[in-house]
Amino acid sequence: MRTVPYFSDTFPSSRRPAYPRQKGELKADVVIVGGGLTGTACALAFATSGVRVAVIEQDRIGAAGTAGSAGLLRQDFDASFQTTASRHGLRAARHLWQSARRASLDFAAALRRFGIRCDLTAQDQVLFTRNGAEAARRLKREYEARRAAGLEATWLNGSAFARETALEASGGIRIKQDTIDPYRACMGLAAAAAARGAAIFERTNVRRVRAGRKIVTVKTASGLVTAEAVVIATGAPIDDLRALRRHFVAREAYMVVTDPLPALVRRQVGKRTASLIDVPSTPDVDFPHMLRWMKDERVLFAGDDQAPTPARARDKTLTQRAGQLMYELSTWYPAISGTQPAWAWNLVHHESVDGLPVIGLHRNFPRHLFALGHGRHGAGVAWLAARLLVRLYRGESAKGDELFGFGRIL
Repeated sequence: MRTVPYFSDTFPSSRRPAYPRQKGELKADVVIVGGGLTGTACALAFATSGVRVAVIEQDRIGAAGTAGSAGLLRQDFDASFQTTASRHGLRAARHLWQSARRASLDFAAALRRFGIRCDLTAQDQVLFTRNGAEAARRLKREYEARRAAGLEATWLNGSAFARETALEASGGIRIKQDTIDPYRACMGLAAAAAARGAAIFERTNVRRVRAGRKIVTVKTASGLVTAEAVVIATGAPIDDLRALRRHFVAREAYMVVTDPLPALVRRQVGKRTASLIDVPSTPDVDFPHMLRWMKDERVLFAGDDQAPTPARARDKTLTQRAGQLMYELSTWYPAISGTQPAWAWNLVHHESVDGLPVIGLHRNFPRHLFALGHGRHGAGVAWLAARLLVRLYRGESAKGDELFGFGRIL
């Protein structure tokens, strides 16, 4: 079992570009801290708008949270629409969900338009529960709330769900979705941005960010970048912005990718046309497990979120969690019992206090644009952040953009 992310590990090393470290002084219009899917999507969006942009990544481009993600191009958020509506109001919740759907559709179109080959495939998602009658009623109310708000969703009754998935449940919510290889998508976005003039740097630590009246300066380990604005697209606040950490909670998720399923097993696991997410038994718990069918007859299975483990215990915990995930997968599909995990890895993501991504401005940080707390909501949030932040930078905000900012949770 390889304890590295599947998507980066299966990318040919001979095709992996190497970007330089940032050294000396550099001037740009916008500097982006973070070279994952969101950072590179922002770089491409700014570059195509004629903005001089620089990207600074402390590791390799796409090698951290992007490589470890599940590659779901969701048309919703990994959250309850009902809860969001009760917390922020129906109109705000509807706008947030509709924005997520449009961003995912636009992102898929952009990937095709720029010729980025990342295994873009239609694979709907189905939310379901096997956690008792009350959880089933809550899931049906979630569907009814989404439909009443005009959101795209289809209800599968028990028999339709069984024909689709070979699982027993009272029903499920089917939502349109695509899947991608997130690492290849990130590599493609970075290459497209670089071809349009973006300066991309990796293996460069950002030590300090300071905003002045007219410019912002980003001090790196071996240089300095000055710009009109800085985009923080790291998924979590960097060390120099630790005052923002009180708005986020760190969670550690685990993922496995199995060996290829034999033909006999494949005949016992349903149609394999939709990713599956099981709804928890209580409304205060996140969706705990996700299954994605892979192109090479493998299964990606994720879940068992917990508080981050200490570094000294990480390897042992990963081995334990991989075994636990394979056991839990076998309770879904007993035919998979005995199949081994070929890859296992962990992923630390940060959630905002209301569980939704935070994209926009903060009143205490001038010349800063943020894209934080988006890790578990799917790849579409990367494009949502890119388009929204370009509008903010150009002073052309659209109605409702403010709902994604810190004002929603402060």
